[in-house]
Amino acid sequence: MMEHYYSEKPTSKSSPTSYEADLRGNLIKFASDFGVFSKGQIDFGTKLLIDSFNFPSEAGPILDVGCGYGPIGLALAKSEPSRDVVLVDINERALALAEKNRQVNQISNAIVQKSNLFQNVPKADYAAILSNPPIRAGKKVVYALFREAYEWLKPNGELWIVIQKKQGAPSAKNELMSLFKEVEIVTRRKGYFIFRAVKHA
Repeated sequence: MMEHYYSEKPTSKSSPTSYEADLRGNLIKFASDFGVFSKGQIDFGTKLLIDSFNFPSEAGPILDVGCGYGPIGLALAKSEPSRDVVLVDINERALALAEKNRQVNQISNAIVQKSNLFQNVPKADYAAILSNPPIRAGKKVVYALFREAYEWLKPNGELWIVIQKKQGAPSAKNELMSLFKEVEIVTRRKGYFIFRAVKHA
């Protein structure tokens, strides 16, 4: 069976690497490895999501679904120490790296935990949920993420998603519009779309 970055227990041989990235005005150190998404550098879509995101006026924690080794959640936690950020993923190697990266960068307002999408996520009222969704897992999984995000958001909470046009951005927008009353394209660049969907009270 082909191994993907959303495999629970990657079997690819470990070959750790590390790099630094300037994210939202902070230089963050990342450890990475085979068996995780975008091993060598932060991919364009993830970086675009990090740069495009605006913290909502609503109080409450932030959730990073499918966090990988932590770029999105850790960048946001570092830039806004007053917000609690929860990072979840099913990939155990990615989670170990995310926790290491949290500690190395001395980020105390982030928590890393294992969860298959929202399976082990406490039903908290999140002010915002972000994801670079696992497109290769198929629309069924991605759209399940959209539906569950709606349930986990507080009233006026926001879902932020990055997706490429060639990977189904137009149909993803239609799916979001069937759930959320307000869906906007915040950024569109190099075929990538950043969607912001608001759960109105």
